[in-house]
Amino acid sequence: MREIHHWIDGKETKGTSGRFADVFNPATGEVQARLSLATKAEMDDAIDRAAAAQLKWGATNPQRRARVMMKFVDLINRDMDKLAEALSAEHGKTFPDAKGDVQRGLEVIEFCIGAPHLLKGEFTDSAGPGIDMYSMRQPLGVVAGITPFNFPAMIPLWKMGPALVCGNAMILKPSERDPSVPLMLAKLLQEAGLPDGVLQVINGDKESVDAILDSDVIQAVGFVGSTPIAQYIYERAAATGKRAQCFGGAKNHMIIMPDADLDQAADALIGAGYGAAGERCMAISVAVPVGEKTADALIEKLVPRIEKLKVGPWTAGDDVDYGPVVTKAAKENILRLVQTGIDQGAELVVDGRDFNLQGYEDGFFVGPHLFDRVTPDMDIYKQEIFGPVLSTVRAASYDDAIKLALDHEYGNGTAIYTRDGDTARDFANRINIGMVGINVPIPVPLAYHTFGGWKKSGFGDLNQHGPDAFKFYTRTKTVTARWPSGIKEGGEFNFKAMD
Repeated sequence: MREIHHWIDGKETKGTSGRFADVFNPATGEVQARLSLATKAEMDDAIDRAAAAQLKWGATNPQRRARVMMKFVDLINRDMDKLAEALSAEHGKTFPDAKGDVQRGLEVIEFCIGAPHLLKGEFTDSAGPGIDMYSMRQPLGVVAGITPFNFPAMIPLWKMGPALVCGNAMILKPSERDPSVPLMLAKLLQEAGLPDGVLQVINGDKESVDAILDSDVIQAVGFVGSTPIAQYIYERAAATGKRAQCFGGAKNHMIIMPDADLDQAADALIGAGYGAAGERCMAISVAVPVGEKTADALIEKLVPRIEKLKVGPWTAGDDVDYGPVVTKAAKENILRLVQTGIDQGAELVVDGRDFNLQGYEDGFFVGPHLFDRVTPDMDIYKQEIFGPVLSTVRAASYDDAIKLALDHEYGNGTAIYTRDGDTARDFANRINIGMVGINVPIPVPLAYHTFGGWKKSGFGDLNQHGPDAFKFYTRTKTVTARWPSGIKEGGEFNFKAMD
């Protein structure tokens, strides 16, 4: 059985805890590797080593740090297929989707090449008599990233790129469900010229997370995962004086207005609702058609599209629409919530409960589901299902539709489909959600803007990637300098009279 360990001081390092977690092949249900789980002592040692390595890295000028990112971009492109294959094998994503996972992380690394400009401070000449003022952006020291299973390349890259190019050392604690890609990225960074010890990849569970949160050396923590864990990490990090940006769950609504192009909206819902088996924090899980006529027409267009979805392993080819969910427990939770929706009175229009893939009976595959006439009091509306389940909530008016999104406890992403500019503009201005799509189903910002949700989807005041990342991973020092001015006496070329 293959064993996966840690990346410490620039080399693979065997764990010493004797504790392991199983890494599954989601398509077959078989264990494909064992992952070593770190102890608190192992984590503390890795943090101390990172702190020692950070001193020289933090003193390296931003241009040289950016050159490491330039080389890293080249190496990721070189190994794109290898990374995507490893990702698909452990997560279950289709191969094109896995490449997209890597690509969206790569775009943040490309943005980080601009660090020399983004780290520039400000200067004020003659703020007072002979007084100049200037600010400097300096690294925090050692920071940590705790990343989720659903984007095992993208989110680690979102964390490590800005943190490292700002001059910090990073402790990365990836998901124990699909840990291989973060380790591969660490090796590529070393090849790109990152000094040993500046990035430590430590695999673990709650013991490792708590060791990060309790460390006096760690200055900031970035997390992506479920809302209860995001809140736990945020509160515990804040209690020990750490910066924290913690992103949690989502329940993303798409409002479909009567004037929308329904074919376009239906296609968008298929990709946004069922892509990656619904295991995306930006997945659309609630469709909100406005008016009964719109709702009936939308359901009529959705059903044949859903019934044509091809579900299978990533090895079956690029025409597979989505693969298995990540674990057996995830599959069981999705089916439990589907049954809850039926019990609470929702209409199951497309029933994927009996889905069975020949030859992969033990895999973690879940068939596509479509609910209609879902109401806000139902569990399938209130909870994040994180599976291939789309719920339809019919709204009588635009105001009723927007109220659903406004009132929901999550505020990660949302979208509206309409041909009317006034409606779209009103929606964008009124909605209390962090990322908004107008005729765009999954409005994930590009790398030079910031990514982050509102309400219980995000804890902390700075978002991921874009300019916010450079603010999060640096602290500002402001210097006030006074140099007394006046004419200096020059050299004397004559004999000075005796006093």
